[in-house]
Amino acid sequence: MVFLIALVGAVATFTFIFLVLTLIKKRNKIDIFKRLRRHVDVDANKGQGEDEDIIRRISNFIKRMANPISDWEISKKLDFRLRQAGIPLFGAEFIILCLLCAIVGGGVTFVITLNLSVALLAAVAIPLGLWMWSAIAINKRRNSFTEQLSDCLTTVANALRAGYSFQQAMDVVAREMEPPMSTEFERVSTDVAMGVTLEEALEQMNVRVASPDFDLVVTAVLIQREVGGNLAQILDTISETINERIRMKREINALTAQGRFSAWVLILLPFVVAIFCYFFNHDQTMMLFTEESGRIALAAALIMEIVGYVVIQRIVDIEI
Repeated sequence: MVFLIALVGAVATFTFIFLVLTLIKKRNKIDIFKRLRRHVDVDANKGQGEDEDIIRRISNFIKRMANPISDWEISKKLDFRLRQAGIPLFGAEFIILCLLCAIVGGGVTFVITLNLSVALLAAVAIPLGLWMWSAIAINKRRNSFTEQLSDCLTTVANALRAGYSFQQAMDVVAREMEPPMSTEFERVSTDVAMGVTLEEALEQMNVRVASPDFDLVVTAVLIQREVGGNLAQILDTISETINERIRMKREINALTAQGRFSAWVLILLPFVVAIFCYFFNHDQTMMLFTEESGRIALAAALIMEIVGYVVIQRIVDIEI
């Protein structure tokens, strides 16, 4: 029961962090309708100003605490990871946010449970949850980028046929398309304006995105700039190839859905059964933790769980 309370406290704290980051990210976006409402709705303008003031104070507080550790090597590595995830934070700010949330979550859990070990468990679980969230955000952003890549190549190819240069075609993509495609090409345009060569800017974008499909595009563009050729036709061919790969991926995902669902059932079912037995057959369940043979059985079951999950993932993970 104590473990469940700690888990609930950690999840609640993580949810609060997620909402704060979402508000910060939304504050950076331009909404023309909100700008117009400022001139016609005084009450709405007042409420929005209060919300922005709270977010600004929280953001400034985190930035001040993050300044001393901004030059750390781990902070710089986290900078790159957060750029990949599209999270509007620097690495040092992310570290401070994790520490603050771990302290708050651990303190709340200790007040509820009065158990120091459980509070420490909750304090460790919150940064791990944030790290997992960043990994999920990176994967989601990469998939979104891949989904938009075909339309992006079509736009660039049409712009080239209309007489635009490749740099101007990238500016069109940055203006007309949705994130993450627009933000990545906008960053390339900014790097070029700051003196970075187009080849280096594209290579840096390729490293950030880490998409095999975009790596093919960058390779084609760099070769074309060296030896010449019809870049619009090359991009059309690559676009057709990417469309076909996306179609095949969707078919494979549909065919392997049952296997992936089986993997999740394999992972979650023992924990659900353990919680059920904890409440309805407490004494026998605790023997798994108090007796040496029970702990050995738990370790063996955990190892088999991991092996089974890895085997299923290897079966359903089909490279295209």
